[in-house]
Amino acid sequence: MTYPDGPLPGLPEQEALFEGAALAYARHRPGLPDAAVRLLADTLRGRPSPVLLDLGTGTGQVPFALLSAGADLTHIEAVDVSPQMLHQARQALTPVLGHCTLTLAHAAADAYEPLATLPGEPDSGPDLITFCRSYHWMNGEAVLEMADRVATPGATVAIMGDGSLWTHDADWTRALRELIQHYLGAERRAGARRSYAEPRRSYEEDLADSAFNDVTEYLFPVTRTWAPQEVLGYLRTTSFAAPELFAERRQAFEDEALALLHAHTVDGALVEEATFRVLLARRPEGAR
Repeated sequence: MTYPDGPLPGLPEQEALFEGAALAYARHRPGLPDAAVRLLADTLRGRPSPVLLDLGTGTGQVPFALLSAGADLTHIEAVDVSPQMLHQARQALTPVLGHCTLTLAHAAADAYEPLATLPGEPDSGPDLITFCRSYHWMNGEAVLEMADRVATPGATVAIMGDGSLWTHDADWTRALRELIQHYLGAERRAGARRSYAEPRRSYEEDLADSAFNDVTEYLFPVTRTWAPQEVLGYLRTTSFAAPELFAERRQAFEDEALALLHAHTVDGALVEEATFRVLLARRPEGAR
């Protein structure tokens, strides 16, 4: 997902893309691979009071995964345009926080100025800044400039994601994509008002022009199995097949999609072979 002509020009329109999807998102969006979580946790080793800034946190998948893996975080600052998403994030994170403190911020990441300090530690800031399936919604230049202002020396920026069922190439996903196009038109939708267009710049190009231009790519193969009903739940969280796009034809689409998915199952399952990609970026050695 991305914007056809750059980022959406304001919080209300961004927020509308996710309104009502938070519960389905919490239930049906895949989490992070364990190997990717270990990679993120390793960036925090040796930090005396590790702070995480998670931009576009959604339902809090990144901080939840790190805390569940035993990362000794001192503070988490989680930012999202959707109050419904932040509500789900609070519900997920509160039971696993332990001594870690949590700030939830309802804001667009590229217009947000983090608190970036801890009580009694005025010079502290984030040691790890993460974007999980979220960077494409943002003004990359602005958000990376903000990251440079607030991040600690030696901090890491992590941009990560794994595409979507729209981009996955398998018999069942191709058939599903064709059905969506039958209902919504050939162009991939990006919410109610826009169509998808490929980004003009790669993430690597954005990082190369930022302070965080020491970049390493990590690729983690992931095999997922989906039940047909789970795929429908996932589609309800996307900008290309959200329920409101179908209007009065939503039930007809979901009935047809469910029949199609059942026809493609093998032993009751649909298999997705994905690659979870992580770009770890730091300032060059000797920089701030």
